[in-house]
Amino acid sequence: MKSITITIFLVFSICSFSFGQDLVYRPVNPAFGGDTFNYQWLLSSAEAQNKFTDDNNSSRDQRSDLEGFTENLNGQLLNQISRTLFNEQFGEDGLTEGTFNFGTLFVEIFPSGEGLVINILDTSTGDQSQVIIPN
Repeated sequence: MKSITITIFLVFSICSFSFGQDLVYRPVNPAFGGDTFNYQWLLSSAEAQNKFTDDNNSSRDQRSDLEGFTENLNGQLLNQISRTLFNEQFGEDGLTEGTFNFGTLFVEIFPSGEGLVINILDTSTGDQSQVIIPN
């Protein structure tokens, strides 16, 4: 019994002489206030752990000047055709209230508290879209 009390006394005596310090959090990531020299190390570590591969070989970057010109020209022609159809359907005054059919597209235009609402329904697929033009 005497040895147990001496052991307990020694443990508590040694503990009273130990010193502690304040715990201070220092962020590693430079985005959260850490050292800016850690940036390159964090980036290379993240890239080394990245298991994803980019399967999307962007054909946009690999196309020739002729293909880019052709795509641009097609876009301008389609824009001009849609502008002509818009002017034929709605006139020079622009959008008016009512319902309109463009082939399989059913367009409904009406005013609301939020502004002018345009509902577009593709009757062949059932896809819908809504455009709100604020007042």
